[in-house]
Amino acid sequence: MDAGISAVLRQIQTGGASPLLIAIDGRCAAGKTTLAAALQEAIHCNVIHMDDFYLRPGQRTEQRMREPGGNVDRERFLEEVMLPLSRGQRFSYRKYDCRSMELSAPVRVEPGAVTVIEGSYSCHPALWDFYGLRIFLDVDEEEQLWRIRRRNGEQALAVFRDRWIPMEERYFETYRIQQRCDLTLRDLF
Repeated sequence: MDAGISAVLRQIQTGGASPLLIAIDGRCAAGKTTLAAALQEAIHCNVIHMDDFYLRPGQRTEQRMREPGGNVDRERFLEEVMLPLSRGQRFSYRKYDCRSMELSAPVRVEPGAVTVIEGSYSCHPALWDFYGLRIFLDVDEEEQLWRIRRRNGEQALAVFRDRWIPMEERYFETYRIQQRCDLTLRDLF
């Protein structure tokens, strides 16, 4: 983990842009949230999770769900987070709660020198140009499945294997996310 964080910190030091927006995209269970938390501890940056921007039930049309990366509300993310962040403005956003299927109370964010956007779909083409640094986390397939089983349980593993992983892979392939990112880290955690 230390080598991965060191690599990211070196990239941040050479980034130059302020505010610096960093995307951590990659395969589920590759360590995106863990890396974001380690960066937050190391450099005291804001971290925003793409999981808070999944589509609400009424938005999940057949057409939208067929789009690569279409299961995330990138339009709301762009309006509520990326545009204010890119201007260095204070903002608030509402997290989508997958259990209640509703938006939570607003979360207020003070802009900082560095903000990390963590999660699959963070490098979607609609968001790509906002970032000064794009990181892709990769993980061996067997390790990925083991981590999902440990983290989410056997029943959820089947849902990941049959639904979420294929959706992510289609998004990665369609938009060549891994190939286009500035830095790829594998089996980080």
